[in-house]
Amino acid sequence: MISTHKWPEQGWALLQLLLVTSFYQAEEQICKQRGDPENPQLSKDGDIILGGIFSFHSSWKDRMESYKNKPLPLECTSLNFRDFQIAQAMLFAIDEINNSTELLPGISLGYKLFDTCGSIARSVRVALALANGNEIVSVQSESPCTRPAHVQAIMGETSSSPCMAIATVIGPFHIPLISHFATCACLSDKTKYPSFLRTIPSDYYQSRALAQLVKHFGWTWVGAIRTNDDYGNNGMATFTETAQQLGICLEYSVSFFRTDPPDKLQKIIEIIKASTSKVIVTFLSLMDLDVLMYKLSYYNMTGYQWVGSEGWIFDSQTAEMDQHHILDGAIGLAIPKAHVSGIREFVLNVKPLNSSGNEMLIEFWETLFSCKFNQSKSSAENQRECTGHEDLSELQHSFTDMSLMPIFNNVYKGVYAVARALHNILGCNKTCDYKVQLDPFTILQHIRKINFKTKEGDEVYFNENGDPPAKYEIINWQPTEKGIVDFVTVGLYDASLPANKQLSLQNKPLIWTQNSKQVPVSVCSEKCSPGTRKVLQKGKPVCCYDCVRCAEGEISNTTDSITCVRCHPEFWSNDRRDACVKKESEFLSYEEIMGALLTAASLFGTCMTAVVALIFFRHRKTPIVRANNSELSFLLLFSLTLCFLCSLTFIGRPSEWSCMLRHTAFGITFVLCISCVLGKTMVVLMAFRASLPGSNVMKWFGPTQQRLSVLVFTLIQVVICILWLTISPPFPFKNFKETKDKIILECALGSTLGFWAVLGYIGVLATFCFLLAFLARKLPDNFNEAKFITFSMLIFCAVWITFIPAYVSSPGKFSVAVEIFAILASSFGLLICIFIPKCYIILLRPEKNTKKNMMGKGTPKTL
Repeated sequence: MISTHKWPEQGWALLQLLLVTSFYQAEEQICKQRGDPENPQLSKDGDIILGGIFSFHSSWKDRMESYKNKPLPLECTSLNFRDFQIAQAMLFAIDEINNSTELLPGISLGYKLFDTCGSIARSVRVALALANGNEIVSVQSESPCTRPAHVQAIMGETSSSPCMAIATVIGPFHIPLISHFATCACLSDKTKYPSFLRTIPSDYYQSRALAQLVKHFGWTWVGAIRTNDDYGNNGMATFTETAQQLGICLEYSVSFFRTDPPDKLQKIIEIIKASTSKVIVTFLSLMDLDVLMYKLSYYNMTGYQWVGSEGWIFDSQTAEMDQHHILDGAIGLAIPKAHVSGIREFVLNVKPLNSSGNEMLIEFWETLFSCKFNQSKSSAENQRECTGHEDLSELQHSFTDMSLMPIFNNVYKGVYAVARALHNILGCNKTCDYKVQLDPFTILQHIRKINFKTKEGDEVYFNENGDPPAKYEIINWQPTEKGIVDFVTVGLYDASLPANKQLSLQNKPLIWTQNSKQVPVSVCSEKCSPGTRKVLQKGKPVCCYDCVRCAEGEISNTTDSITCVRCHPEFWSNDRRDACVKKESEFLSYEEIMGALLTAASLFGTCMTAVVALIFFRHRKTPIVRANNSELSFLLLFSLTLCFLCSLTFIGRPSEWSCMLRHTAFGITFVLCISCVLGKTMVVLMAFRASLPGSNVMKWFGPTQQRLSVLVFTLIQVVICILWLTISPPFPFKNFKETKDKIILECALGSTLGFWAVLGYIGVLATFCFLLAFLARKLPDNFNEAKFITFSMLIFCAVWITFIPAYVSSPGKFSVAVEIFAILASSFGLLICIFIPKCYIILLRPEKNTKKNMMGKGTPKTL
C-alpha cells in the first residue's frame, strides 16, 4: 500500500482529479447483462407479459469448438412444425383473452416465445432471459439493477427433461411454469419443483394404467422400450413396479435416445428379434419413435403388438409414416379428445406479412411452401418466390392437421389459468386495479387454487402436486381400406374412480397386429389349467414355469394356481384333480357278494340249528337225546342260534347301536355257548367217574348245578360287557387312513382292554373246556360224547387263534368279514361236531338209538 503522508502536493491534486472523473463516469454507468442477449422468436407487447418456451427446431448444427474464441450461439435446424403449431394455441388463447370484456378487461396480455432447439442447456438460458429481460437499465439511486421478473408466468416446455431443468432454475423465483405435455411423475415433487404445474396428467397414473391394460389382455411376458430421458426412464420405472405387482414380467427393457450411435439401435433390433414376447410396451417421444420406426421398417419387423404411451399413440403423422404397417393394431393411452372452437381458423390464418420483423414466421412460411421471400437469406436458387398470401387451408401438411387438439386444449387451459389468477389478483370486475403490484409468488398461489370451466365445459384445477385429474382414452389403431389409420376410442381410464372401476373397455371390436381380430398371446408359459400348479423354472422370471399335476387327494380349481389344496378327509380328488368328490363309503353290506354269502351262511347255520333242535325235540325221549343231557343240549342249540344270528349285526352300515350290540352280543352268546359245552363236558367226565365204585361225585353236577354254572359263567361276561359299555363303548368310526380314496366305516373298539377282556374270557373258557374234553377223550367207545366235544373245541380254538393275526392284518371291511367268518366257523364246528353225529344215529341208524347200546360198555382204556 502507498503511504499517503509521503505523497507530494502534486499527488494529492492528481487523486482529487481521479475522484472527480470517476464521479462523472458513475452518472453515465449502466447495468448490462453479460454475454450475448437472447431474443424471442415470436413476441408481442402488452401490459402483462407471458413467456413461452417451445422447440421450434428439433436439432442444431454440431460445431467443433476450439475454445480459443468465444463460442457462437446455437444454429438451429430441422423446423418442428408440431411445436410451432402448439405455440399457436398459446397465441390463440392470449388473443381470445385480449378480445374478452369479461376476463381482464382493459388489460392486454403480451408474450415472448423462445426457441430451445431441443437443447436443455438452451432451455435454461432462455428461461433466465424470460426471468431477467434484456433491456438496459441505468443505475440511479432510486432504481437499482435488481428488479421483479420480466414475465409473470411461463408456458412450456413440451418435454419432461427440459421442464425439469427450467423448473430447477426458476423455482427459487416462484415464477409459474405451466407445461402442456411434460408427464414425468418426478415433476410432482414440489420440494424440487415448487413452481411447476401442468395441464396433462402425471405418468404415475399413465404407467399404472398401461400395466392394468396389459394385464387385462392377459399379456404376462412383454418387452419394453423407452426413451433414455426423464420421461422414458421414470415412466418405465413405475410401469415395471406396477407390472411386477400384477404378475407381469419384462423379457427385456432397453432404452435409447435419437442421437445415440447406430450400433446401439442395432443391438435393440437384435434383442427384439431374439425375444419370444410378442407385445412391446413403449415410453417413447415422437422423435425417438420416428428413429426406431425407420430401423424397424428396414428389417420389416411386423407381427408385434405395440402398446404406446400418450407420447405418440394419437399422432397422425406417425401413422402416415408407418408405410410397412408395423404399428397397425397398436393400443395405448391418449389424452381425452377435446375441441377448442376457433383455433383451427386461427392457425390457418397465420401470415408472415401480419407479423413483420418475426424471422421465425418467415422461415416457417418458406419451409411450409418451399418458396422464398426477397428479403430471405435462403441460398436456394430454384425456389419460387413467396407472396405471403398462400392458402394454408389447401395444404396437406402436419401443420394443418388438427389431431393434436388435446394438446392445444392443454395449452389453452394453461393460459386461461394464468389469466383467471391475474383477474382475481387485480380484483377485476368491469375494470382492473392497476395499482396492484404483481408478484410471481402471489400469481403462483392463485393458480394453485384456481377452479373454473372453459367455454367447452372442461374443468380446470390443480391438486396439491400441481397436476390435473388423470383421465385417459384407450386408443386402438385400426387401418381402413384406404390405408389410413383410424384412431378408435375403445375404452377409458379414470384414476379418480375405485381401483376395480378405473379401467373400462367399451364393447367395440379391436384390431390387433397384422389386422387380426384375435387377441395376441404373449406369455412365457401357457396357463396352467385347473388340476395343476405352477412350478417356477430355475433361473427364470416368475412368469416362466412348468405345470405339475396335483398329487392324489389335492386339487386346484383355478387357472394358474400356485398351490394345490388338500381335500377334506371325507373327500378325494377326481381324475382331473380339479374338484373334490365325496369319498365312497366302504363297509360290509348285504348287497355285495361277500356280505350276501356271509349272510346266507349265517342264515343257513341258523336254519340248520333250528332243524337240529327240531329233530332233538321230536326225539327228546329217545335214549341218545336223554343221555346227552337234553336240557343243556337245547340251551346249547339256542346259544348257537344266537351265535349265528349275531354275525348279522356285523353286516351293514355301522351305527352307534349296532357297534355296541355286535361285540357284546357276540361275547355273551359265545360265553353262553361255551358254558353249555363246558357243562356237557363236565357232566360226561363226572358221569364216567360216578360209575366207579364208591363215587358220589354226581350229586355236585346235577341239573341245578349245571344251570347255575352256565348262569355264573355267562354273568361274568355280562359284567365285563357292561363295564366296557359304561367306560368306553364301541362307536361308529370313519377310517380315512386305511385307503386313500375311500372312507372305511367301521366300529372303533372304544376300550381296547374291554374288547380283549371279552375275547380273553371266551378263550379261557374254551381252553378249559378243551382240556376237560381232552382228558375224557379215552372213555369207552360207546359213550363218545367227549371225543366230539374235544374235536369241536379243537376246531373252535384253532379258528380263534388264527383269527387274531388275520383280523389285525385285514384292511377295512375284510377285518369284519374275518370276524364273521370266525364266528360262523366256530359255530358250525360246534354244531357239526356235537350234534350231527347224534342226528345221524337218530335219523339214519335208529337201531343204535337204544338204552342198551347207550349203556353198553367196552373195554376200559387207560386215562
